[in-house]
Amino acid sequence: MKKTNIIFSFLSLLIFACSPLSLFAKGAYPFNMPDVNLPVIPDYTVVIGAFGGVGDGVTLNTEAFSKAMKHLAEKGGGKLVVPSGIWLTGPIQFENCTELHVERGALVLFTTDFEAYPVVSTVYEGNAAQKKMAPLWAYEKHDVAITGPGTFDAQGQAWRPSKKGKFTESQWKALTSGKGVEMKGVWYPDAKDDNLAGKPGNPDMRRVTQRPVLLEFTSCKRVLLQDATFSNSPAWNTHPLKCEDVTIDRVTIRNPWYAQNGDGLDLESCNRVIIRNSTFDVGDDAICIKSGKNKEGRDWKMPCQNVIIEGCTVLHGHGGFVIGSEMSSGARNIYVNNCLFNGTDTGLRLKSTRGRGGVVENIYVENINMVDIKGDAFTFDLYYANKPVAGKADEDTSTKDAVPPVTEETPCFRNLFISNITCQGAQRAIYFNGLPEMPLDNLQLKNSMFVCEKGAELQYAKNILFDNVRIVNSKGERLVKKYVDNMIEK
Repeated sequence: MKKTNIIFSFLSLLIFACSPLSLFAKGAYPFNMPDVNLPVIPDYTVVIGAFGGVGDGVTLNTEAFSKAMKHLAEKGGGKLVVPSGIWLTGPIQFENCTELHVERGALVLFTTDFEAYPVVSTVYEGNAAQKKMAPLWAYEKHDVAITGPGTFDAQGQAWRPSKKGKFTESQWKALTSGKGVEMKGVWYPDAKDDNLAGKPGNPDMRRVTQRPVLLEFTSCKRVLLQDATFSNSPAWNTHPLKCEDVTIDRVTIRNPWYAQNGDGLDLESCNRVIIRNSTFDVGDDAICIKSGKNKEGRDWKMPCQNVIIEGCTVLHGHGGFVIGSEMSSGARNIYVNNCLFNGTDTGLRLKSTRGRGGVVENIYVENINMVDIKGDAFTFDLYYANKPVAGKADEDTSTKDAVPPVTEETPCFRNLFISNITCQGAQRAIYFNGLPEMPLDNLQLKNSMFVCEKGAELQYAKNILFDNVRIVNSKGERLVKKYVDNMIEK
């Protein structure tokens, strides 16, 4: 009997150790992190070729993917395997309990035919929008997964405008030598006669305003993205929106460095999320937390919460780890650990502005290494997209009432705990710019070192602790403070 109990206990421990969630031991985080449930996929497998799919890079496989997904739905779910090849297709719509597995050597290449993507109601930059359906699309589904070492390419170059100022002269010449049109220093890759303006030679502006993200899963439960590469999106790359139980593991997310709105991962109003061991190389913010914009976002009442981000590398982007600026439903209980930001414009980037509202709190960031940061290693700015006037208010505020009252439109950031940050090379170490009516409140920065050109600048902040913080700056003062209350340095 004792031997049986020992065997049972050993098997139980073995099962737990082999679980994808076993790396995250209970009690290992500074808040009570609930379990993140993985999707349950039935043990039934089909191959895309069985539904007429041809991986020759020429045959359009939209119908084959649709037939395969519908077949899996009829069977109660299962796995659809995409073998090595180039699989040209329109959007792929997921069903409940389905897994899309792309094998090594498989490239799912999404067509540049604008009409292949129906217009759908969605959310973009925190508000309702009419956009083209994402190439990878799921709406109100449960138990959905994308796995395998293959690649998805959305051919974003056919959709995105490009700004001349981002290119060298030779790069711009090469870009503009193909099909398209230049207007006011912006290159539009599509120039059709049937555009909305009705004038030949003008760009079809629908390709700009209706650009889809590469992956959009909305109001889904139990989502897994594992091992695959998601690349070259027309806009944001991956956008889980209002989802529960999301696991993102060992993925690669890429957009060109010059990509307009080329975010990597925009996690918006999701609950219970693990993001680990993934690589980002993108044209805008890399790992970004969002929760809606202004009144529409506040009315969601869906904060982005209970999020673990560990072991990730960011090679390019406006920000390595970012919160905002669309955070009107708030964000809380977020833990970021053991990440590398190499060559990003900013390292840690928290941003919002008046009108957003929302509370961002209980944010924990530790063990972050940064190198070759183009701007600030750590920036916090509540004047995002607005210019402060005389250090008091933005340009929309009257001089008579320079400091507006606190309302539901006032963003609030508080209880931020940052430790073990090492930055070798930045233009500026730290920039805090709160609001006079709502200063940054209770930020603790410990055991960190910044080697940079400029030091730290703090404005409109209170209850700030710098404990064993070294700033080695080559220009100006180490620390400049304005309207900072109760700051302690140890």
